[in-house]
Amino acid sequence: MFLARSPLRISLGGGGTDLPSYYRIKDGFLLCAAINKYVYCNVTRPFEKGIYLKYSELEKTQDISKINHKIIREVLYKYPDIASQIEITTLADIPAGTGLGSSGSFTCALLKAVHALKRNYVSNESLAKEACNIEIDRLQQPIGKQDQYASALGGVRILKFKSNDSVETRLLNLDQSDLEEFKDHLLLYFTGYTRSAISLLDDQDKKTRDNENDMIKNLDHIKDLGMTSVDLLEAKDYLQFGLVMHDHWQYKKSRTKGMTNKVVDELYQYAIDNGAVGGKLVGAGGGGFLLFVTPNKAKLRKAMKEKSLREVPFNFDHEGSKIIVSE
Repeated sequence: MFLARSPLRISLGGGGTDLPSYYRIKDGFLLCAAINKYVYCNVTRPFEKGIYLKYSELEKTQDISKINHKIIREVLYKYPDIASQIEITTLADIPAGTGLGSSGSFTCALLKAVHALKRNYVSNESLAKEACNIEIDRLQQPIGKQDQYASALGGVRILKFKSNDSVETRLLNLDQSDLEEFKDHLLLYFTGYTRSAISLLDDQDKKTRDNENDMIKNLDHIKDLGMTSVDLLEAKDYLQFGLVMHDHWQYKKSRTKGMTNKVVDELYQYAIDNGAVGGKLVGAGGGGFLLFVTPNKAKLRKAMKEKSLREVPFNFDHEGSKIIVSE
């Protein structure tokens, strides 16, 4: 039995520039942070032959092609030698469709466990590349590379997506005490809405591929704001970073239809009126989590409690994908 865990992530700047339709033209730039909310994947060999899957649904089959779960099916197509007798169980701290990169985290956790089962050592950077290959190349999903790299590598991380499909990465240049101070300016709230990011990302992807001027300009500006965010955080100017995040959200909202809704907009403005200096929906948009930057967490907490919003406390994860049980 091999139990792997892989962290979810919050995007902090440059979101959307990690899609191939953009970075293959102009290079992408993104700032993100892995958090201590996880997707878990357990892989074991059961007593009887067959493929046994336990996630939000139960599946039992002898044939890889009959598997409904797309990512599991594709991973087993890639490693058919383990597919004759395998059981895969998965669970998560936070449900899918909430903008925290659960699909990429799941793929990383599954691959980490599969490689452990096969007694293969793979670096976490190789794990991220393989997860991208599964989701983007093999499954042709209109998604970017942020989630896989953030989850596999962990940390508060800068990602540069190059036109040749390579990814350059480094950790944000803050020590542990600085990161704690930065985190003390952040609050994360669940909006009550879940959604699939695919339709929103597909719209962005199509407009970018069609070289629509407004979309390209929007992503250019988002990338510039991401770079500015890194400079501000490394200068420990957390409140100015919050103001930049506010600008980021204004540009992000205009990117595609369905990015936000009336309730989310009202909640966002209410937070601004009660101590937040900036914020945004995490992920592709449409629902999920609102992330706020504030100098006064107590004031904002009290205000958001009156709206009955659920806060999700978190810390940064610095380990990335890892095996936590091996027996």
